[in-house]
Amino acid sequence: MNRNILYLVIGVLAVAAIGLGYQYYQESQKTSGVEVNVGEGSLSVETK
Repeated sequence: MNRNILYLVIGVLAVAAIGLGYQYYQESQKTSGVEVNVGEGSLSVETK
């Protein structure tokens, strides 16, 4: 039974590592640019 628990823990850690790696990859793929907002009487320009 101990071996099964060890395999389960290793599997959970592997899934967590893959999930975090994918999330990091998605965040790094976001494009940067310029955002321009026009409101009542104001203009806002932000760089990303």
